[in-house]
Amino acid sequence: MSTTAAEQPQTERAQTEPAFTELAGRVDDAVRRVAELDGEARRTAEELKAAVEAVHRAGLVTIVRRMRADERARELLFELVDEPEVRLLLTLHGIIRPDPLTEAKRVLETVRPSLQSHGGDAELVRVEDGVAYVRLKGACNGCSMSSVTLRDGVEEALVNGVAGITKVEVVPDEPSPTLIPLSAVRVGRDPREEGWVRTTPVEDVPDGKVTPMRLVTTAGKEVEVIVVRLGGRLNAYVNACAHQGMPLDAALLDGDAGTLTCPWHGFCYDAMSGECMSMPGAQLEQLPLRVDDGYVWIRGDA
Repeated sequence: MSTTAAEQPQTERAQTEPAFTELAGRVDDAVRRVAELDGEARRTAEELKAAVEAVHRAGLVTIVRRMRADERARELLFELVDEPEVRLLLTLHGIIRPDPLTEAKRVLETVRPSLQSHGGDAELVRVEDGVAYVRLKGACNGCSMSSVTLRDGVEEALVNGVAGITKVEVVPDEPSPTLIPLSAVRVGRDPREEGWVRTTPVEDVPDGKVTPMRLVTTAGKEVEVIVVRLGGRLNAYVNACAHQGMPLDAALLDGDAGTLTCPWHGFCYDAMSGECMSMPGAQLEQLPLRVDDGYVWIRGDA
């Protein structure tokens, strides 16, 4: 007796379904063949492509909107976004957009070997109002050829490689901030008297991760919070992206760059200050946080 696709075991279906690279290759091949068509045939093919994409985008937007509004489906949606096929599909239709900072970091990696071969390097500090601010290091920092290096290498790569960047500027070196160890932070009186809420032991907040929490303030208000820990520093924010208020439970935390990127539309924030690097003027709502007797305390009604 034959079985239908729905009755076929999942492992067997996975083995018969085309691989991601194969599907991408078929798309690329079809695009090349359409480009080789002439006149009316090419226009018809492009119109068909545009019509199919419009239908697909409308359906995907509806699916994402419904799943985003359903608390039960939201967690699954976060997981699906991490799948390469799903992420590519949502990106192609403009539902997920990479932020300029992430794209600029990727492009900068392509010119880094050339800079390092001359004893130098470059660090991307931030992207703001279409300007990429770069710090030159090593032989590139302060030398007479810095401007030439920037114009011929870094600037050309960033301006040509990232749609949102139109200019590159060099920023001077800055001293590293001095961090106060968490173990040295103490509270002299009972924090509850000042509206603080005890959450979880510090050791249960992993470094380099985003930890979601739900607080009940002294006034009885429930507040969704995320705690970000990087290199021994803790920060708490209301769990809502400044763009459309989407939750940041699955946000990408980049420890090297010190950035927090929203998984929905790619808005990028400074993980330690909450300042938005993708949309100047936007800011995550930061909450007071302190450590007492090994516990993290947050004031949710600040």
